[in-house]
Amino acid sequence: MNKYFFILSCSLIFFCQAAFAQHLMLRICNEERQGIPLCNVLLPDLSRGGLTDSLGICQFRTLPRQLLKVRITCLGYAPYSGTINLTKVADTLVQAIVLQEQIQMGNEVVVTGNLRSTLKSASIVPVESYSMQFLQKNPTQNLLEAVQGINGVRPQIQCNVCSTGDIHINGMEGPYTMVLIDGMPIVSGLSTVYGLSGIPNSVIQRLEVVRGPAAALYGSDAMGGIINVLTKEASKMPRLSVSVSGNGYGEYFGDIALSTRLSYRISQLLSADVYHFNQLVDANKDNFTDLTLSKRLSIFNKWSLKRKNNRLASVALRYVNENRWGGELQWQPLFKGGDSVYGESIDTERYELLASYQLPIKNEPLTFSFSANRHVQDSYYGTMKYWADQIIVFSQLVYNQKLSPSSDMLIGLAHRYTYYDDNTPLTTQENKNKPSLKHLTGFFLQQENRFGIKFKSLVGFRYDYSNIHGHITSPRLALKYDFSEKNTLRLSIGNGFRVVNVFSEDHAALTGGRMVEFTEALRPERSWNSNMTYTRLNPTNWGTFSADAGLFYTYYFNKIVADYVSDPEKIIYANLDGFAQNYGLSGNFEANFDMGLGLNAGLTLLRAQIHEQGRVQEQLLTPNLTANYAVSYHFQKMKLFLDFTGSLTSPMLMPILPKDYRPARSPFFNLSNIQVRKTWNEGLEVSLAIKNLFNFVPKDAPIMRPFDPFDKKAADPVTNPNAYTFDPSYNYASLQGIRLQLGLKWRLR
Repeated sequence: MNKYFFILSCSLIFFCQAAFAQHLMLRICNEERQGIPLCNVLLPDLSRGGLTDSLGICQFRTLPRQLLKVRITCLGYAPYSGTINLTKVADTLVQAIVLQEQIQMGNEVVVTGNLRSTLKSASIVPVESYSMQFLQKNPTQNLLEAVQGINGVRPQIQCNVCSTGDIHINGMEGPYTMVLIDGMPIVSGLSTVYGLSGIPNSVIQRLEVVRGPAAALYGSDAMGGIINVLTKEASKMPRLSVSVSGNGYGEYFGDIALSTRLSYRISQLLSADVYHFNQLVDANKDNFTDLTLSKRLSIFNKWSLKRKNNRLASVALRYVNENRWGGELQWQPLFKGGDSVYGESIDTERYELLASYQLPIKNEPLTFSFSANRHVQDSYYGTMKYWADQIIVFSQLVYNQKLSPSSDMLIGLAHRYTYYDDNTPLTTQENKNKPSLKHLTGFFLQQENRFGIKFKSLVGFRYDYSNIHGHITSPRLALKYDFSEKNTLRLSIGNGFRVVNVFSEDHAALTGGRMVEFTEALRPERSWNSNMTYTRLNPTNWGTFSADAGLFYTYYFNKIVADYVSDPEKIIYANLDGFAQNYGLSGNFEANFDMGLGLNAGLTLLRAQIHEQGRVQEQLLTPNLTANYAVSYHFQKMKLFLDFTGSLTSPMLMPILPKDYRPARSPFFNLSNIQVRKTWNEGLEVSLAIKNLFNFVPKDAPIMRPFDPFDKKAADPVTNPNAYTFDPSYNYASLQGIRLQLGLKWRLR
């Protein structure tokens, strides 16, 4: 009996060991393969759970050898549900699970609205935050392309020859949009013409968008809105990442980034990006390039210092070199400046420095920020040579103090120095070269107050002194009321101003197609703006839903309008003898389901008008309706992502010539993209995308008289009875048709 009992006992022990000898080690990480701490890991079949440690690791011991369900939740990330196979022979199973960052659902930390970190849901000023996960849904390579997926934010190509572009927010033209890098006004003035395409997506951690004037905090140029590009932190990057991609048009992109920790406190990120396109494409057979040929190199280096009490300390350097040209297919560099073959050739070099340092003063949050950039451009537009050198140095000291549990105060001093020299009459006096030197010194004050748990207010004021224009004031008011935890109403009113440099901002003044004429000394543009936004956030057992609706109105005075109509051979610049207004409404809807489905849709309706001498004129190149949409699905088991994105644009008024045979308005058009991405635990990702899925290409001639770009025969009444002249400004969409794009990424943890 004892013998059989012994054998039975040994068998039971062996069976139990075989059935419950499995150990599980889970590593929870983000898309950059960085471990995520404090994630809640649940095995519902066994009613067991745990939290990940500082490395993102959670371990379970003595588990049954079977298929087990696992659920993971973590603040800031989409919930994960899946199964793990524990029937393998190994005693310990190690598995990595990648979580997707939860975007635009109120939990993001934003800084652009009030120069300090705060939850998006708590910010009085409405700030929109877009992570790289959002931007990756649309296969793009640089900032100018990436923003086309944001509702009410529209990139606009201004020239069919050299592909210069800018960004419109709620119908307000590109120069009214201030583009910041890590809160510093790096992209402004001369660099807005070509600099936006020189900011690669690889350095972007997320984008923050503020609509309407923010001059009370950011000074000149923040009339229409702000796009703040927040760059990646070395401590959150993989040690090495490499990505390459190319498409059927012959465009090639490459990026390599190296993240190193020199010590416990010091880390640095070094990134190099290249873009190369050297194919002559002329699908519309007008003997002009459909897409500008370009070679671009961008190098970015950021150093971060981990300091006591989490005080800020970072410095970043960026270098951009680009050579681009467009024009007649037979153009060569030897034709620069000549009148035999037309081409537009632009060589640019750009140097940038950004630094932020929080002073080591106990209990005094005093931060000094500094930026400097130099942009040198050597270019030819047909026979017209344009050379320019611009240096912008910006420094700011910000003091942020909590006055009481319900009141916060922000005080700041800022100075902006601008040096500008070119070969135009703008910097020539008495036949001598005299570069423009501008100083803009500002002081700003802002106070936030909380009244109970539902109502907040923000009052701000800025005073600037310009050595050119004298005293400038900019007030600001914002209110926020929380009806509940899910429903919020925000109202903001502000004043904006902008000091204009036509030659450094408006490409049309440089093309040589028309003469430039100033009828008066241009005064600074001013505006008043109001925005009202309602937001609803609704978390459920199935996922999270958010929706917002907004009304906006902007009133301009001293607006500078380029007159293309009075004389077909001239562009006439003057301050508006009247006023301009821009108003409309917008709405966004977003849903993220636990099963991996994501939906996003946005719509903006607007009207932009110019009132002068009793006449009302519609603003050029401004559609009354724009919409964006995105449908995404994450196949969690297969680690596969499917994204379908697109944008709709209504007809817009085009810059036409007298008796022009082309339509005065563009057609209604849709641009769609579809993308499939597959990831592996080893850090490998492969993507396949079809851009411009329905192959929309403008049918109307984008260039007037491409066969006579120097207008040598324009005065002939027989061959040109309507007195047409060469004009490349008829542009509302890219001439690139459908194309296949293949991408490869690899990350080393």
